[in-house]
Amino acid sequence: MQDARHQDLDRALGFAIPSRSARGRIVRVGPALDAVLAAHAYPAPIEALLAEALTLGALIGSTLKDPSGQLTLQAQTGGGVVRLLVCDYQGGAVRGYIDYDAERLAGAPERPSLFALFGAGYLAITFDLASTGERYQGIVPLDGDTLVEAAQSYFVQSEQIPTLVRVGMRKAGGRTIAGGLFLQHLPEGEEGRERLHTRLDHPEWEHVAALGRTMGEDELADPGLPLETLVWRLFNEEADVRVLASTPLSRGCRCTPEHIGHVLAKFPPEDQREMADADGLIRVDCAFCATSFPVRVDDLVS
Repeated sequence: MQDARHQDLDRALGFAIPSRSARGRIVRVGPALDAVLAAHAYPAPIEALLAEALTLGALIGSTLKDPSGQLTLQAQTGGGVVRLLVCDYQGGAVRGYIDYDAERLAGAPERPSLFALFGAGYLAITFDLASTGERYQGIVPLDGDTLVEAAQSYFVQSEQIPTLVRVGMRKAGGRTIAGGLFLQHLPEGEEGRERLHTRLDHPEWEHVAALGRTMGEDELADPGLPLETLVWRLFNEEADVRVLASTPLSRGCRCTPEHIGHVLAKFPPEDQREMADADGLIRVDCAFCATSFPVRVDDLVS
């Protein structure tokens, strides 16, 4: 049993390799991941799918320069087990849920493929930049074997940015730990999302991607390996690797009794009473944290 004091969990670390025109993120999620999953008691295949999506959300979301910006991943089905998957990232906080058909899942293999889970589904990736009010969205089909492959296709097809994404997971003692690596090529002289084109045949990128593919899933999900150690293992022969500030990760849900009461107060009194039950309570259920918020109609103030 590893000493919990020496475990690197719930953190995202950014880095850049200027000479290779590349940037990256590496994350490891533990207690924050368990907190999201524990709220739902999903069957094993659904739990694993949500864990993968939350890790992806942390990987991609932590690249946002806008601290108030939000990344949302949404996958919908085309006749599969999963009706809807949603997870988002904002300021280091991740949340998510899955709506699925239990009967279809019971008839699926023990380890269902992505096609069995979604059918002819698609993945939508949305960036909301609060500081500018801008919104970017791309949609790709769920053609690969994993959500990770679909996310990688999004950057290559929708944004034409060479990208490598890897995720590893492990479960032991009832705990789920996941880690992820995100590598991306940047054209010379450019940083962030403001770019016009990228050379897809850049030899420097091929070198970075080849190194990234050597990172094992077991290493990514090993809480005893600091994230800085993983970056060093990959790129210790590079002349200049810049480690950026890290971001703590947490389970986050933005629903509160105060917020829900404020939203309900905007409805006309007659609508409020129609929503209430025989006890005069409006019960609002949050799909993300699986919590029910009872609000008494008489307490609402418009």
